[in-house]
Order: sequence, then C-alpha cells, then structure tokens
Amino acid sequence: MDYFLISIVILIVLNIAVSIYLYKRDDLEKFQKIAQIVIVWLIPFVGAIALWLFNRSQDDNKPSGGSFGGGSSERTSQLE
Repeated sequence: MDYFLISIVILIVLNIAVSIYLYKRDDLEKFQKIAQIVIVWLIPFVGAIALWLFNRSQDDNKPSGGSFGGGSSERTSQLE
C-alpha cells in the first residue's frame, strides 16, 4: 500500500511541475497551453514526460543570439 501512495504522490508532483512549466512558456498560445495541460492530466506520467520533452526540445532549436565567426578581432589584426 505504501508504494502505491508514493507513486501517486510522485505522479501528482510531476503533473503539477509540468503544468507550471507549460503555463509559464511564452511561445505557446493560450489554447495550446490549456490543451497541453489537459493532456498532462488525462494521460498521467506518459503525457507529462512526453510534453515536457517536446517543449524542452523546442528550446534547444532557438538561436543563441550571439554571433559566431566572421568579423575581425584584435588577435588577427596584430598578426598582419
């Protein structure tokens, strides 16, 4: 019985954490947030993990904002 209660508590904490994560995302529209949070609660554990991983992968695809390469630097000017 104790393992069952522990697994239920872990499931609820996971669903709450993913729901808060989805709610705070700025790139999702209101309907998308609501739909994904409903999925998290209708399909426990699997829905939470799947949507968290999917939205996390969307963060990895965002450009970092910094420039890479090109341009001159002090070191290359000194070598010339």
